[in-house]
Amino acid sequence: MRLILYSKPGCHLCEGLEEKLAQIHSFSFDLEVRDITTRADWVEAYQYEVPVLCQNNNGKETQIPRPSPRASVSQLEQLLQKYLKTHDSE
Repeated sequence: MRLILYSKPGCHLCEGLEEKLAQIHSFSFDLEVRDITTRADWVEAYQYEVPVLCQNNNGKETQIPRPSPRASVSQLEQLLQKYLKTHDSE
């Protein structure tokens, strides 16, 4: 499974989410962090929304609902498991 995190330099919410994702070990995924400042289309799409977490399924990106910045690692893990289980079966 591949997850994509759209972020920008200096964004403490982005850094916090990335740190929490790194602590999830109950299921495996590849995390690609994309700096939105490197592409104009990403800036336009996400400049007011980062961090944005997406699942990449065979080239199709699906945005995952944004977790609360206050969510613990286990809460984030539960949210991802629930979301990915629901959307993998579609």
